[in-house]
Amino acid sequence: MTVKAGIPALPHAWGGPAGEARLRVEPEDFQVTEIPVCLPDGQGEHLWLRVRKRDSNTEWVAKQLARWAGVGPAQVSYAGLKDRHAVTEQWFSIQLPGQPDPDPAALASDEFHVEEMARHSRKLRRGALKGNHFALRLRDWQGDKALLEQRLQSIAAGGVPNYFGEQRFGHDGGNLEQARRLFAGELKKCPRHQRGLYLSAARSWLFNHIASLRVAAGTWDQALPGDFLQLDGRHAGFVAEVGDGELAARLSALQVHPTGTLWGRGRPQTGEPQTQWEAEQLFSLSAGAYATMVVRELVEGIQ
Repeated sequence: MTVKAGIPALPHAWGGPAGEARLRVEPEDFQVTEIPVCLPDGQGEHLWLRVRKRDSNTEWVAKQLARWAGVGPAQVSYAGLKDRHAVTEQWFSIQLPGQPDPDPAALASDEFHVEEMARHSRKLRRGALKGNHFALRLRDWQGDKALLEQRLQSIAAGGVPNYFGEQRFGHDGGNLEQARRLFAGELKKCPRHQRGLYLSAARSWLFNHIASLRVAAGTWDQALPGDFLQLDGRHAGFVAEVGDGELAARLSALQVHPTGTLWGRGRPQTGEPQTQWEAEQLFSLSAGAYATMVVRELVEGIQ
């Protein structure tokens, strides 16, 4: 199998980039602000902290917060991972039942800073966020300005295929190679956390493969019979049926969105014939993500 993430090989929805630009020259070129589901209510056993970090990963920050608060890593939680090579802002929570707030002055770091802290009655759970706001800087852009404007209008009206980005697959696709070794029985001892990373990479690779086939066929933004359609801004959805004349209008208005299967345990949410079609495309891995997916529709990244 080719273990490179293969992002450039994935088909584009709108005809390809309109030029070239340098991406992520500095961490400040990629800024992310988490949009929380709720804000702390001011009381409770969980201390919530709004943290701004630069060029550091979320899990490392969580460990530093645990050390600062004198608790185990399991007592620190966050809604989602944020890019390392970026400037990002996100919420963390620390479970401190019957304990006072730790001294903010004792938390000194060049990599991150606590912007705000307050108590809340519940811990911050994975996935508990409305979304993320992105501010990206593309340097030294060269290309067709008129075509770029056209691409921007197309994306604003129809969105982009939500491929998993290359960061999901590790450096040079290393997580995929480890997944292959895991499935082949070559990786005998594997910590639970790393095993989860490798399985996630494999599932994401399969998702990208199915999505790329739909993009190449021009059906990625259409509702095919059996597709699971997600309601905009919600996790709920429904299976598309034959002859539903209202779906085209709802899709055009971006009220619902076609989804792809993340393969694993349990039954897929898709219905027939889409479930069978997807299964027929999943050849063995041994033969062979994000804001970055919007950028790749506009420009080709250069070093």
